[in-house]
Order: sequence, then C-alpha cells, then structure tokens
Amino acid sequence: MEPPLGSLFPAFAEREAPCGSGSKGLDWLSNRSFRTEDALQLHHRIVGTAADLVQGSPQASVCSELDLPGRLSPRLLDHDEEDVATKKKKKKKKKKHRQHKKDKKKTRENHASSDSDAEILCDKDQEPGTVRSEAGTDLPPGNFTWLDDLHPQSTQTFCVDRKADPDNWQYKSLYRGDLARYKRKGDACLGLDTKRQHIIWEDSSQQKKKAKKRDDRYYSTSSLQLLSTDTVPIHCGDVLLDRIPAPSPGTFIPVPDWVENDGKSSGTVTWFNPLGIYDASTTLWLQGKSQPEQDDKARGALDSSEKANSTTMAKVEKFNRMLREDPGDIQTWMEFVHFQDELMQGPNPYTATAAESDKRKRSRRVTSEKKLAILERAIESNPNNADLKVARLGLCKESWEPANLLNEWKKVVFLHPNNTGLWRRYLLFCQGQFSTFSTSKVNAIYGKCLSTLAAALDGTLVSHPALPDTEEAMLAIFLQQCHFLRQTGHSEKAIALFQALIDFTFFKPDSVAGLITKAQVEFFEPFWDSGEPRFGEEGARGWKAWMRQQEKGGWVVLNEPGDDEEEEEEDGEEIKDKSLPKWQLWRQVESARDSKHWLPWRADKAKGQTEEDCEDPDRQVLFDDVGCSMFKISSPQLRFQLMSSFLQLLGIPVGLGLPTSCLNVALDEPGLFASGTGGERPLACSDSLASGVSAVGFVATVPDQKRAAGHCKAGEDFIRAAFHQALPLFAGEERLELALSWLQYEKSKLRNKKQLKSQGKRSKRLAKGLLKETENRNNLALWKEYAHLEWLLGNVEDSRNVFDTAIAMAVTQGLKSSPLCDLCFLYASLELELMGNVAGSATCRAVYILTRFAQGNAYSPYAGDVLPVNVLKARKTYEHSLQDWLTNDLTSPGPLGQQRPGQLVSLLGCFALFQYLTVGIQAADALYRQASERLVAPSSPDKIKLDGSAWGHRVTSASERLTMMHVTLLRYHMKVSVYPLGPLRETLAQALRQYPGNHDLWKLYVRVENQSHNGSRARRFFDSIARTAKGTILPWLFAIHAEEQRKERVDSVQRADVGLVHSTLPETGLANRIRALFEHAVQTDAGAHCVLLWRMYLHFTAAQGNVERSKGVFYRALQECPWAKVLYLDAVGHLPGQLQETVDLMTEKEIRIRVPIEELEILMED
Repeated sequence: MEPPLGSLFPAFAEREAPCGSGSKGLDWLSNRSFRTEDALQLHHRIVGTAADLVQGSPQASVCSELDLPGRLSPRLLDHDEEDVATKKKKKKKKKKHRQHKKDKKKTRENHASSDSDAEILCDKDQEPGTVRSEAGTDLPPGNFTWLDDLHPQSTQTFCVDRKADPDNWQYKSLYRGDLARYKRKGDACLGLDTKRQHIIWEDSSQQKKKAKKRDDRYYSTSSLQLLSTDTVPIHCGDVLLDRIPAPSPGTFIPVPDWVENDGKSSGTVTWFNPLGIYDASTTLWLQGKSQPEQDDKARGALDSSEKANSTTMAKVEKFNRMLREDPGDIQTWMEFVHFQDELMQGPNPYTATAAESDKRKRSRRVTSEKKLAILERAIESNPNNADLKVARLGLCKESWEPANLLNEWKKVVFLHPNNTGLWRRYLLFCQGQFSTFSTSKVNAIYGKCLSTLAAALDGTLVSHPALPDTEEAMLAIFLQQCHFLRQTGHSEKAIALFQALIDFTFFKPDSVAGLITKAQVEFFEPFWDSGEPRFGEEGARGWKAWMRQQEKGGWVVLNEPGDDEEEEEEDGEEIKDKSLPKWQLWRQVESARDSKHWLPWRADKAKGQTEEDCEDPDRQVLFDDVGCSMFKISSPQLRFQLMSSFLQLLGIPVGLGLPTSCLNVALDEPGLFASGTGGERPLACSDSLASGVSAVGFVATVPDQKRAAGHCKAGEDFIRAAFHQALPLFAGEERLELALSWLQYEKSKLRNKKQLKSQGKRSKRLAKGLLKETENRNNLALWKEYAHLEWLLGNVEDSRNVFDTAIAMAVTQGLKSSPLCDLCFLYASLELELMGNVAGSATCRAVYILTRFAQGNAYSPYAGDVLPVNVLKARKTYEHSLQDWLTNDLTSPGPLGQQRPGQLVSLLGCFALFQYLTVGIQAADALYRQASERLVAPSSPDKIKLDGSAWGHRVTSASERLTMMHVTLLRYHMKVSVYPLGPLRETLAQALRQYPGNHDLWKLYVRVENQSHNGSRARRFFDSIARTAKGTILPWLFAIHAEEQRKERVDSVQRADVGLVHSTLPETGLANRIRALFEHAVQTDAGAHCVLLWRMYLHFTAAQGNVERSKGVFYRALQECPWAKVLYLDAVGHLPGQLQETVDLMTEKEIRIRVPIEELEILMED
C-alpha cells in the first residue's frame, strides 16, 4: 500500500478516500510530491531529540500514547470519540435552553469548557483511564488547576488534549511554521462546476456583525449641504383644526409630523384604480384627463429627500425655462454657468479630511465639465458671441495644452477682430503664458492688435465695423503696452512709443490728416529715421514742421554755443565695494544703469556720432518697434489723457490715473503702502506720488525703499523740455493742470535734504516764471502752489505774504470762486497746523482768514482778534451760500458750467473748518455728512448714467475729495485732543464701500485700525469689500499689509529684551492667515497677474526662512507674470545661489539685462 499523499487543499483531505476511482478528474487537488512517511520520520527524530534533552525533569511533557509513528492509540481514539459525542449533546442542550444569550457569551463558555477539558494531568506510568478517573475525583471543581495545587504529585506529568487538532494529523507536526495558513474568501472553490457541485463548509465562521451607522454630525458634508438649502415650511393645519391639543403655557410645544399626502398610497378604489395603489395624477392619466392646476398652498408636501433640493431644482427649472424661451440671453447663460458653483457647496477645504478633499476635487472636475457643456450649448445657440467663447477658454485653461489653447484664442480673435475687450483678454493671456512667452512676440501681438483696430476705425476692415468707444479702448491697450515694456526693462521702447504717438497725434501735417492710418504711418517713418529731435528732446520741432521744411529744402543746422560743451560724467565707478557678494554687486550695477539709461540713445550729429557708436544696441529704438502701434486720436479728452499718462510714466503726479483694466497689471511698487508726511501735517499734505506704479528709471529692490527724488541730469533735462513743449499744445484747464503737475513734481523733490537749497531755488524760479506769463498772472491755483512751496522751504513769512496778496487780489469773487476757496482752505489749514492745538482758536489766524474771506470786503493781513459779530455774519454767509448749492441738482451739468461739484467741495471745506474752529468737531462732522448724502452715491441708480461720462467722473472725484477732507479733519482732531475712534472708522468704512479703488483711503483705514488690538472688525471688513469689489486688487493688498503690520508688532513685543513680557497679542495663526490671504488673492482674476502681489508673497515667504517654499513661490509667480523684471531681481536677492540660472532665464524670455555676468566679472577684476 502506498503511503498517503498530502492534499494540496487541506479542506479536501478527508474527502479523498471515499471518492475512489470516481474522482479522477480531481487528481490535481493532491500534491504527489508530498510524502507522509518523510514528514513523520522527521517529526519523530525531532521529538526523540527533545525527549533526551529533558529526560529526568518533572515538568517534562511526554506524549506516550503514540504506539507507532503516524498512528494513535485505539483506546485514546475511542475515548476521544466518546468525548466528541458528549460535547455535541451538551451544545444542543445549551442551544435549546439559552437561545436568548448573545453569540459572544456562547463563544466564551464553549472556549472555557474546552480549556477545562484539556487540563487533565496524568502520570506517565499509569493508564490513561486510571489517571482520568483519579483526576476526576482529586481535582477540585473548576475549569483550571495549577500543577502545584495537586498533592499527589508524581515525578513526571503530561497533558492529555481531549480536543484533537486535525492539523496535527494532517501535517504530522506541531510546529506552527509547518502548517499552511490560509483564509477562505467566500464559499466557492476553484475548479468546481457551480451548477453541479457544491461545498458545505463545516467550519464556516459566523457572519460579522454589520457596523451600526453613526448619525451625521453638524460638520459633516451632508449636514452642511442641508444648511445651504432653504427652510421647509411646516403646515399647522392639524393644530388649527384641533387635531392636536393646544399646549398649556410653559410646556413643551411639539411640532406636528409632516403627513405625506402626495398620493403614493392613498388612492381611492375605482375602475381605473382597482387596488388603490395609483396616485391621483396616475389615475387621471389612465382616464385620459389632465391634472388640474393647484395653488401653492394646496400642493402636497414633498418627501424629506426632495425638500432639501426643492429650491435648487426650482432654480434649475427656471434657468432651463428661460433659456429655452430665449436662447439669445447671454446674461442668463452666464448666470446659469456661475450657478453651478452653488451646487458644489461643501465643507471648508482647510478643515476637510483627505477623503473629503479628494471628493471635492472630483466635484470641481464634474462642475467644470458641466460648465463646459452649458457653454458649448450656449455657443451653439449664439455662435457670434465672444464672451461665451472667452468663458469657455477660461475653463479649458487647466485641462488643455498651452499650444492648443493658444490656437483656440487665435481662432476666436480672428472671428472677432473688432472686439476690444476680447483683444485685451487675449493680450493678457499671451503675457501670462510662461511656456510661449517672449518679449518680442508679445510686443508684436500688441502692434497687431492696435493696427487691426485702427483699420476698423478707418473703415478698411469691411467685414467688422468699429464698435463704440473703440478709440478709448485702444488708448488703454496702448498704455498697457507701454507699461508692459517698462516692466520688462525695455524702458527705452516705452519712452519711444509715447514720443512717436505724441508726434503722430499733436504734430501731424495737414497734408496727411485726411489719409487712413496705414498711409499716415508710411509718411511718419521718414521723420522717425531722419534723426530729427523727437518730443521731449532739446530742439524738437515736431513732425509737421520737419515735413514743411523738407518740402522747402531741409533744415540749416547751426552749431549753438552750448552744444560743444561736454556733458558732466556722472557714472564714476559703478562698483564701489568689491568685497560684496557677486549677486549683490550685480543687482546694484543693474539698478544703477536702469536709473541712468532709460532714455533712447540718439546719435549726436554735432559730435560726429553714428549708430555704430552705441555700446548697447538695445538702447536704440527702430521704427519697426513703434510703427505698428500708431493710431489716430481725435477726442480732446483722450489727447490730454495721453499726455498725462506719459508724464505719469516719468514719475510726475497727475490728476488722471490709469484705467482699471491696466492698473492691476501695472502695480509693482511697494511704496503704495508708504505713509509719507501725512502723519505730521494731515490737513495740508497728501501722498500723490505713492500710486503703486513705478516710474521709469526706478526699481525698488527692497520693500521699504522709497522712490528717489527726481532723475539723473539727462532725465531732468528731458522732463523740463517735455513740459515746455507740451504746455503750448493745450489751453484753459488742461494747460493749468499740466502747470500744477510740474510744480507739484518740483515740490516732491524737496525731500532730498542734501540738495534742499539748490532745489528750492530751481522750484521758486519755475513758479515765478509760470506766474509771469500773461495768462497765469491772476491764476489763484498757481499762486497757491507758490505760497505752499515757500511754506515747505521754511519761509513762513514770505508764504504768508504770497497768500495775503493772492486773497486781496481776488477776494471780490466771493464764495463762488473754487480756486479762492481752495487757497483760503490751504492757508487756514497751514496756520492751524502751525499753532498745534485749538485752545486759542477764537483768536488764531485761521479764524481771521476764513471770516474775512466770507465777508467779501477788502482783505488785509492779520491784525488781531476777530469780533464775535463778524464771526456770526460769516457763519450766516456760509450757510446761505451752501444752501444754494445743496438745493440744486448735482446729477447733471447745469447752466453754471462743469465746475459745480468741485465748487461745492471747496466751499464746504472752508465752512467745515470754520465750524470746527468756532463751534466744535460735532458741527463740522454733521456738515460733512449732510453734503456727502447730497452727492451722488455709486450705488444709486443715477450712477449708471454717470459712468463713462466726463460729468460723472467729476462728481465721483468731488465725492472722493470731500471724503478725504472729512477724514483728515477727524484725524487732526484726534491728534490734538481726545476723541473716540468710532466716527472716523465709520466714515472710512462707508467711503471705502463706495470707492474701493482709492489707495489713500485704504492707507488711512489701515493706519486707524492699527491703533486697535482687535483685528476681527478689520478682517470682516476686508473680506466683505474683497468679495464685492472684484475688479480691483487693492482690498487684498491692504488686507495683507494690515496683517503683516500686526505680525511685526507681535514679533517686536515677543523679541523685546525687557525681561518677562506678557504678550496680549498671540502670534499663533498670523503667518498662516497671511499665507491664506495670499493664496486667495492670487486665485482671483484681478490678482493672478498683479506683480506687486507676487512680490509681497515672495518677500513674505523668504522672511519665513524656507528656501524651498520661496523657490516654489518664485516659479509660481513666473507662471503668471513672466514679464516682470523686478520678480527676477527679487529672486536674486532671496535666492543668491541661483544668480546664473536666473540670468539665463531672463535671457531666454528676452528680459532686458544691462549688465551681463561676463561684464560684471571684468568690472570686479578691474
């Protein structure tokens, strides 16, 4: 007989014998290579060795019941069979009488009984039956007995296991490593025919208990989704019908359950509904009848799952109905697209778990696909609408390849070449596409855009006529192109573009004025290449004069005496300290050359220079760089805006700012948050230079670095010549504004204390020269600037003489003269600030000035006290004059001209200051609030009519100016006396809700809130303004700036070396809050391409000391703003080890580099 073979599957070991010859098909279930006799011999050898080692020990366990290897004793087998039968009977009895017991308790009892059966101690020399009987009589009752508790202890004892382990028989070994461990999955078996064969497993494990589902908490996803839905109404009909007894006072009032009466199971038994299972609507359908219309009150209640989605489904149905009825409604399509975001309301991503975050990402992807499907359906209904196509491209930005996305943009622009808004978005997309960006490519796209729109204006683009306001939009695109070149470092091209367009607009010959733009540009090219001085250069005569002279035979060049003089060399040594690191030296030399060489290089023919003499070819600007950007400007307002924007690029304060669409991209100067001198003299000073847009020739490489006062000598000569050439081009108010801008620029240079004396002489010479002109002799605005200049230079008496002379000259004009009101207000404010307090205000010079001005008689300088009677007369005069202004309609221009809003603000400033000095701050505050209510608020319906018009701009500017005067007066009073902070904070908050783009108001608000230790109020306010004002980035910038200042104060307290300091301002969370604000800001449309925002983010991350995170922020910034040279300079400062890599990247993207690394090494060696 062959030894038994080991089974491959232990579960089939007992089934092999009965199968016999009928199971030949299952031979693969046996392992023929396994021999039982080999395993038994190995086991016997191991057991015998162990017995020899422990022989003689009383604790040794010897199994003597094995007569032969591989066989058990018949006596032991019989006894085991009896035990098994007895145990089965006990189990059945227990199951019958204890069915109410839990499964866990049964398992515990069975396990205890099996343990007690196994603990039978026997003597080695005795028979098993005898030992078993003795043990049964001697052992105490229980399930467990210690060996030491037995009194008749023998020399050797052993254990008899009454619960046999079939694994020991199957594998012939007691070592657990020899046993095949497996875990059965399911009741099936591999290789069986499930239709004919089935296995009943005897040792089937009990089914696991199903985990009880816990109730959702209030912060779970499902609960938050329920909170976003509207409340479900509860009908109180049962209570009203006395079905529920009315509760007594003071007891619990139960809410009646919602009775489902939707007809699911309440149908009546009829011929069409014999079982009563159909609802009313189904029954009516079977009868062929329509369902009658029901009122909302009569409709049945919805199911609980439908209640939460009823409002959402109603909105979806409404959108579907509206779009089905009117598929051409673009606004509804866009609202339906934005509505998809409401369907994805879930938990906060900062507190969500990993699973919820993954689910949220999938939800975003699904939502994007829904939006894309809606937009494609909308485009099918409206194939000629560009806004829908742009929205579709915005959604595809994350999923499409950059090359495919660029091709789609080109197709859309080709189909809509006259859409200025589409061109602006396309240009911004090309600027922010890092993979395909280069300065020359983007500049060429700007030229193509302007030339295409110019053709539409001329009418040569027959397929697409020009849209309204195309000329204004073209100017905005041109300004965006100039600031783009400035930010890339190509300041020479930006200056040349302005020079070319100013010559093309203001000095155009009459002979070419009637031609189309393309033909005019062809005539303009010879003038540009002729070497003739251009606008802003010495001796410039303009395109018109040059062309007229060319027709006569050309210019006769005469050598002037001053031309032969050599210019002063200001370069000197570019590297002063060679011990500095290489990256620091490179930044210093690069910034120094940027500040000196921002003008285009021109060959001086008097000195015999040619184009080959230029050391840096990039400083020359060819006609190909500017020719495509030329277009015609016919509107006088746009012409003046062009000149003002050019002066602003040079760093000169002007009244007009950049368009909002261009401002967010042009912001790059950290000086936007500078406080200036407003804290010292709040009534009379303003920070006009801190606009956030850098001027040419100045790059702030340090966040706290202030803009330099003035330019180099060549730059100052250029600005002076530009003003002299620009003033004759305008007349009236526009000419006056240019002159005032020139004087304000000269005043701003007085901050340089080293050159205060020489600069003061130049400024006074300029002011006197302007006043000597015939048209400016009686100009009170220029007199005011000249008097203020003398005051800033410290010549108080000379300034008072100028003020008194100007007032005496025009006092007869009365309160209706806006310039006179402004002059008296400034005079009185300077005197009040000089006095320092309001204790003796009744006799101060300010009251005298305002009183004599209101009287309108002959004015004389200050001579002493003011009589109370004169004060009363002056107050009555102010009240009557103000009442006349407030009774008129300020929403439209009247017969008195366009100055009405400005005149009202000027008069109100004098009257409010007069009331403050004579009555108190409450009277002045009430006066300002009354006037603010009369002016048109941006939220009123009239604001829609005002936007886009000159009159609306004047009303808005007057309202902002009035708010600034109100706020500065409150700040001054808080400085000199005790006054609550509430009125000032309320005034600023109301003003910022109306004018979120006013950076002066934001600076004042941050300064006021920094005085409070509670930042919750400011944080809520910043958040509300940022959500509503989506077109500007200023609320985000100042919110981050306020948090950074708070963190600086906390750090200064915690690092102060003053012993034990108990800080009341916890630092916990400030850094994380600032980082979260940055992340939210850069994800907005206005902040994604804001250079200043990314600079602040990079500086904050570098200040935390994490180099890897700083590198990540830098590369993220380049993905959105690859054109910004200041970002590369900041990266060199924060990541000094990557100088060569950064310079190579700048070279690849064609960013202007003035100092190559090789040249810097030569300079360091010299």
